[in-house]
Amino acid sequence: MTTVEIPLTTRKDWSSDQEVRWCPGCGDYNILAAIQMMMPDLGVRREKTVFVSGIGCAARFPYYMNTYGVHSIHGRAPSIATGLAVTRPDLDVWVICGDGDALSIGGNHFIHALRRNIRLNIMVFNNQIYGLTKGQYSPTSETGKVTKSTPFGSIDHPFNPISLAIGAEASFVARTHDMDRAHMQATFTEAHAHNGAAFVEVYQNCNVFNDGAFEAITGKANRSSMLIPLVHGEPIRFGDDGERGVVQRTNGHLEIVDVATVGEAAILRHDAHAEDPGLAFALSRLSRGVHDPTPIGVFRSVHRQEYGDQMTQQVNEATEAKGKGDLAQLFRSATSWTVD
Repeated sequence: MTTVEIPLTTRKDWSSDQEVRWCPGCGDYNILAAIQMMMPDLGVRREKTVFVSGIGCAARFPYYMNTYGVHSIHGRAPSIATGLAVTRPDLDVWVICGDGDALSIGGNHFIHALRRNIRLNIMVFNNQIYGLTKGQYSPTSETGKVTKSTPFGSIDHPFNPISLAIGAEASFVARTHDMDRAHMQATFTEAHAHNGAAFVEVYQNCNVFNDGAFEAITGKANRSSMLIPLVHGEPIRFGDDGERGVVQRTNGHLEIVDVATVGEAAILRHDAHAEDPGLAFALSRLSRGVHDPTPIGVFRSVHRQEYGDQMTQQVNEATEAKGKGDLAQLFRSATSWTVD
């Protein structure tokens, strides 16, 4: 078997010649830089890489990557990417969505891509607002959010994207944020290595229509006390000296405590590989909003057979098995009618 050598590349090789056109200061710039700088380390080829997007500010992403790309339609990026991934398993397929794009009009497409466990890297840039259409509230906007479309405050209860993904039994679920390039790259790299549907929520600042939405937890001065790093096999602790931690009560409820009060042995160890999604879901509910200590990192990473592999196996078995895969026989089956 001949091994095809992967050429060495740099960020410049992965950057297109298109002028990047987001609002100055937009968090999308940091996400783009993180991915462009990460791609040379993945050991993949540009001509085997595809970025698929829907509609929104984030959807411009494929233009700025020197790869194949599809700027598709609102909410349907996971569906288009599904067709691509199952028919071309040799490709690396990345799906770029905004919170409105993925979770509003695209909600069904999003959850079914995760449920089926299709080999996709789905990135949702969550800025809790509609940016491209100029500041309407989105499915992740907090209750009471005053916008052009909710002048008296939103009465909608927002989605928690991590909870939604775990509820759909996604096999890989993670969260990162646009103010920490190293964390983004580590999270995206782990998502890419996962054989199945990998979902990453990226907290992303919209400095025009929702500036500082995540400042209380992602601001440099706040991260130590407000971001709870999830590392598989490690105690869930945070704070400057790891003085705070997470415990699980006998009723399954998770609670933030002072380590000195309960003792180190009581602190919960993170198990991202647990087959039962209960712990990952409980962690996703630990924070009630962007002003509470918030878990960040990989919530869940479990092995489940990938959809495209199963489909290929099924087609091959049908082709090889005698009497199967006969189109004429299908036409002559009992569930057909003759129309005069």
